[in-house]
Amino acid sequence: MTIEIKRRGLMLVLSSPSGAGKTTLSRRLLENDANVAMSISATTRAKRPNEIEARDYFFVSDEKFQLMAGAGEFLEHALVFGHHYGTPKKQVLEALAAGRDVLFDIDWQGTQQLRQQVREDVVTVFVLPPSREELERRLRARAQDPGDVVARRMAKANDEISHWAEYDYVIVNDDIVRAQAEVEMILAAERLKRARQPGIPDFVETLMRGA
Repeated sequence: MTIEIKRRGLMLVLSSPSGAGKTTLSRRLLENDANVAMSISATTRAKRPNEIEARDYFFVSDEKFQLMAGAGEFLEHALVFGHHYGTPKKQVLEALAAGRDVLFDIDWQGTQQLRQQVREDVVTVFVLPPSREELERRLRARAQDPGDVVARRMAKANDEISHWAEYDYVIVNDDIVRAQAEVEMILAAERLKRARQPGIPDFVETLMRGA
C-alpha cells in the first residue's frame, strides 16, 4: 500500500557560471522527474532560432518588462549581459500549493531576491566547474556565442563563483552522471522535511487513533 501525504512544493535553484553545466543538469532532472516543472522566465533578449515562446522564455519588450516589474509580477528579476530576466510569480506559487516542485536556472542576484520573498520554499544549489580550462572549453564547444561573448562570460566567472557560500549546497560538475545523482539526492531529502509535509499532522493523528 502506498501512503500519499500532502506535500507543499519547493523551489529548487541551480546557479553556476555559464558553461558549468546547470542547464544540462536541469534538463536531465526534468526528464527523470515528472513532479518537477521548469520555471519559465520573461526576458528582453532576442529569441534564438531553436527557442519557442512560452516553452523556453516569455519574450517581451523592455517596456513590457518594466511594467511587469513595477506591478510586482516577478518573484525575482535581474539584468544579465545587457538583457532583463524575471520570474513571473503567479504560476510558480500555484505550482507550490499543488505540491509540485519548480526548478530555477538563475544567477546569484535572482537567488537572493527569491529568498527575500519566499525563503522557506527555496532550496539553492551552486554548480562549480572542475577547472577554469574546462569551463572555457565547454563554452567554446557549445558554439552558441561569438568569441567576445565567451571572453565576457569567462571574465564574469570569478564574480559568480565568489557567491558559492551563499548557497545551501555546492557540487562540482566533473562528471555529469554523478552531479545529476547529487542533485536528485538533495531534492529527495528536501522533499522529506517536516515543514514541507503539511499532511503529516493529520496522518499521525490517524495513526495514533488506529484508524
